[in-house]
Amino acid sequence: MTIVVKLGTSLIVGPGGRVRRIVLRERAREVAAIVRGGESVCIVTSGAIGLGLARLGLERRPKEVPRLQAASALGQSRLQQAWDAAFAPHRVPAGQVLLTAIDVSDRAAYLHARNAFTALFRYGAVPIVNENDATATDEITFGDNDALAAQVAVLVQARLLILLTEVDGVYTRAPGTPGAELLSEGDLAGQAVLGEGSKLGTGGMGSKIVAAQMAASAGIPTVIAGGHGKDVLAPILAGEPRGTRFRADDSGVPAFKLWLRFGKPAAGRLTVDAGARRALVEGGASLLAVGVVSVDGRFEAGDAVELVGPDGAVFAKGIAGADAKEIASRQRGLEAVHRDRLVLLS
Repeated sequence: MTIVVKLGTSLIVGPGGRVRRIVLRERAREVAAIVRGGESVCIVTSGAIGLGLARLGLERRPKEVPRLQAASALGQSRLQQAWDAAFAPHRVPAGQVLLTAIDVSDRAAYLHARNAFTALFRYGAVPIVNENDATATDEITFGDNDALAAQVAVLVQARLLILLTEVDGVYTRAPGTPGAELLSEGDLAGQAVLGEGSKLGTGGMGSKIVAAQMAASAGIPTVIAGGHGKDVLAPILAGEPRGTRFRADDSGVPAFKLWLRFGKPAAGRLTVDAGARRALVEGGASLLAVGVVSVDGRFEAGDAVELVGPDGAVFAKGIAGADAKEIASRQRGLEAVHRDRLVLLS
């Protein structure tokens, strides 16, 4: 079984753009113990851009993509070296894995990435995962690394996702303010008043909650907890009441449909009539073009499309069997989405 642990920029990067080596050493010690115990661990780490900004003389994360790319290129090597140094005393190899959106959205690349992780786990290595921000363009905001961590958890079929942050979990309001209470269960996260991310990172508690819900819907429980201190991971794995826990959905969705739902971005939308919606939801049928009321977006066969009911709500996602123009023609007998390449969202 595999555990995915994500550390945000604020845990990795300290004042002046320095690596928080104590945090890395403590987490590496715990991860090494887990690996020696027979489980695989994958670390999703932010911090490359934060470390690179200091080398560019910048204090805040810029908005311009080329400057972000430059910062990432300068910081990624420092980040990997820091993790290598943290794991070295435990003789656990740390392998660098840089992903982009296409590695998740393309099915063949997705499977190749999974095989790479499997091989690293087989050799007792710990993959250190980050987005390949130095070459990404609009994908430079994968969502953020919380979303990336959830994607990786689905990819490696993890048994648990742990999102580590500066605070102890999800609070009802900003920690330290009057009336702020730590929520023990993710089901209560709707009560939280959420703030913004740090000046170096992109995330915030809101993105962590979304990532936790995404993983939970894929059958992976998630814990959002504080990442400082000597013992963080061991108490969580032992089931102690640390942080905010999100329970897994026991839907048992196949791996292909998990990839389709979370990994492949939609290129368009198909609005269907009530009869087609009923046939899809209740009868497990394929979607025929005659049941499509309108087509939005420019997509080709093989692209993902969202399916929208008469009420305007998205209820499914599938792989288009034809391009947008063909489906819009509503040709009788034309299959817009095959039932085996479709996942219901409700």
